[in-house]
Amino acid sequence: MKINSLIPTQWASLLTALLLSVFLTLTLAAPAYALDIDVAKDKGWVGERYTGYLGVVQPQAGVKALVDEINQKRGQRYKELAAKNGITVQEVEKIAGKKVIEKTKPGNLVDLGNGWLKK
Repeated sequence: MKINSLIPTQWASLLTALLLSVFLTLTLAAPAYALDIDVAKDKGWVGERYTGYLGVVQPQAGVKALVDEINQKRGQRYKELAAKNGITVQEVEKIAGKKVIEKTKPGNLVDLGNGWLKK
């Protein structure tokens, strides 16, 4: 079938199908791309903990996976820093915990060891 030989109704059908396909792709993919750590923090779903790791405050779709991924990367980085500086991972976590809480935006949640609080 040649495109230039399509009649107007076929063009309309083809265009409608194409637009619908693009719309559905964007609509279904949007939640996967929309969730990032800043959004999750701003919505109160995630907070910084004194341990140097993120914590899930309110379970939402995709939040646990996001937190797990970031915490895994943080844990790996903490191990590297501990080895480089000749200290324990626990010492690095304690220092990191203080720093991430200091950097947390006002209004976002933190856990200082006794539950979630708004900073």
